[in-house]
Amino acid sequence: MADDDSRAPAQPDTKDWTWVLDRPCPECGFVAAEVDPATLGATVRALTPRWQAALSRPDSTERPNPTTWSTCEYAAHVRDVNRVFAARLAAMLEADDPEFANWDQDATALADRYDRQVPSTVAAELAVEAAALADRFDAVRPDQLARSGSRSNGSRFTVATLGQYYLHDVVHHLHDVGA
Repeated sequence: MADDDSRAPAQPDTKDWTWVLDRPCPECGFVAAEVDPATLGATVRALTPRWQAALSRPDSTERPNPTTWSTCEYAAHVRDVNRVFAARLAAMLEADDPEFANWDQDATALADRYDRQVPSTVAAELAVEAAALADRFDAVRPDQLARSGSRSNGSRFTVATLGQYYLHDVVHHLHDVGA
């Protein structure tokens, strides 16, 4: 972990990844359309130990290059993705067709100093947030899967596709960190 403030920010991700709902991801191999919404909670729980194992590696705070996140930074992002998607899922279940508040993941990484977070703390927080989101997905009834919501950029989701999209993010970042 860097001891000063000279670490370059990671390269911002400006892609609109919603295309993963329509076709397999060529980078990580994830096929969102094949995810059964009834398995979302169990899948979230099954992925968490992989993050914890990756965070226990001695090099988990080292970046592979100056502008690519370390394993710990990716895990801090996934921890926060769990929080954001839990709020979005709750909004979709509680309101008709909500528009999600914009979330700038790159600004969050800088403001919350992902590059200075402690792997063991991130592992514990990620586990708590993943479990909470898994519980929320487990509580979704079949008649709620078609409830809708949208991002501020107009991307539309159902509860089912929100879960599939979320899982791609988590799996893709496990691929990024080789876990």
